[in-house]
Amino acid sequence: MAGRVHGMKHYFIYITCGSAEEASRIAAALVEERLAACANIIPGMRSVYRWKGIIEQADETVLIAKTTEHLTAKLAARVKELHAYECPCIVELPVTGGNPDFLRWIEDSVKSS
Repeated sequence: MAGRVHGMKHYFIYITCGSAEEASRIAAALVEERLAACANIIPGMRSVYRWKGIIEQADETVLIAKTTEHLTAKLAARVKELHAYECPCIVELPVTGGNPDFLRWIEDSVKSS
């Protein structure tokens, strides 16, 4: 199955948040503003990372937003506005295959009304 429908590329945007509440707030804004068709919230992640020279550990929540290529920059900018972190993780993961009906649904869901 191809990752393109109607020549459009699709992306999953991987985002980490400091809490499930923050992830829910960001997800709702992205879907409401049609920057994402859907967002999955996965609580209970434990992260170990280096920040400003110190090894840190924190409980985080994963947020995965589903969108199209032409919206990735706007989506990332909006997440930065809404996110509490100084340097939030926002990573674009291209979709290389999938159910064409689902990919079409992503496109239809992010179209402006």
